[in-house]
Amino acid sequence: MFENKKIFILGMARSGYEAAKLLSKYNNKIVINDANEKQDENHLKELKNLGVSIVLGEHPDEIFDKSFDYLIKNPGIRDTHKYVEYARKHNIKVINEIEMAYHFLPKNVKLIGITGTNGKTTTTTLIYEIIKKAYDNVHFAGNMGFPLSAFIGKIKENDILVMEISIQQLTNFEDFKTNISVLTNLSEAHIDHVGSYENYINIKKRIFNHHTKSDIAIINIEDKDSMCITENINSTKLYFSSKKSNTDAYIKDNSIFYKDEKIIDNKNIKLVGIHNYENIMCAISVAKQLNIENKYINEVLETFTGVEHRLEFVKRIKKRDFYNDSKATNNKSTMIALSAFTRPTILLMGGLDRGQSFDELKTYMENVKEIISYGETKNRINDFCIVNNIKCTVVNNLEEATNLAYNLSSEEDIILLSPACASWDQYKRFEDRGDEFKKVIDEIERNEEND
Repeated sequence: MFENKKIFILGMARSGYEAAKLLSKYNNKIVINDANEKQDENHLKELKNLGVSIVLGEHPDEIFDKSFDYLIKNPGIRDTHKYVEYARKHNIKVINEIEMAYHFLPKNVKLIGITGTNGKTTTTTLIYEIIKKAYDNVHFAGNMGFPLSAFIGKIKENDILVMEISIQQLTNFEDFKTNISVLTNLSEAHIDHVGSYENYINIKKRIFNHHTKSDIAIINIEDKDSMCITENINSTKLYFSSKKSNTDAYIKDNSIFYKDEKIIDNKNIKLVGIHNYENIMCAISVAKQLNIENKYINEVLETFTGVEHRLEFVKRIKKRDFYNDSKATNNKSTMIALSAFTRPTILLMGGLDRGQSFDELKTYMENVKEIISYGETKNRINDFCIVNNIKCTVVNNLEEATNLAYNLSSEEDIILLSPACASWDQYKRFEDRGDEFKKVIDEIERNEEND
């Protein structure tokens, strides 16, 4: 399928680099193009030695024409890009790196795919860590910086593959199929990429593409939109709930059960918040399909403290607890974070101004004693606080916000970075924002030790 072909890769990054490396082994003529001139020099040298043509810095019209068999695009590139529109007009197949690499997988690989608006990274990591306790033939790939192409050759028949799959990756799926699919929840997000919420949820439904009764779908019964789009799928459905006890996975008597078997007491779980219990129920539901014993499940849940930048506990300084939720780039994520705590909270908010309203956060402010706003949205956040009678202090950047939060805090307070905004006004990535938050916390701790 991908041999002796002419293939255009749009967007380099890690996925484009790995796709080009894989395809170069099969006598394909490959052109890779990225508007960003700054790329890893070692990667560029390696691809040139493999015979890959590289065009950086612009998207010239003349380098993409009807002679190509495939356009493999980076998931972050929209379908309105001129090359994508040209490809569709001339019946050139448009796919992404995962869809391409899927066709190189050996037989009988058990593929577990996780998607959703919130919680998918934590859920994916939990699933992988639990399976890893029980089996030594599990691999971790997908939306978390591990292109599937990089694992081709390492994955063997009957191995287990765990993948987080984003809305951008789902957009260009055709043949890709899982054996177990997890849909954590649905809410409005990435509308700038897909055009409408209706389109967003219909794309998310592709996580169940090509399912039959022998395939498993794990669904949040409390999520109306998840229930709606899965009504007619062919999968065998398993449901989880944080409110009802008549589902497959549920909470009862402060414990998590699966099919009426008690799995773990909530007091023994390191993660905090109902949303994390929902993520855990997804992971348990997957583990049970693989006949994993409870002792392995509990070993992970009793020690797993979270994924970096996703409601991550950082440290405790003089009875103040710091949490890094830099991944919270929208209101929904911040609502989830605020719901996890009942103690007084100082909330750090701010970032890229997309003109979003913060009104839906109002009912989640019960335990927030003060907001410290920063970045492009700092003044609009302050306006929201004034209208809702919430104390707010405006600063310029996250470093100022973190130091001020500590100075204003009392014993047993939560100091929470959950920005409700993208990071791109002051940082390249949300990870950079979270790293700075933790760096400032380390400085606070050193200063306290030296006093």
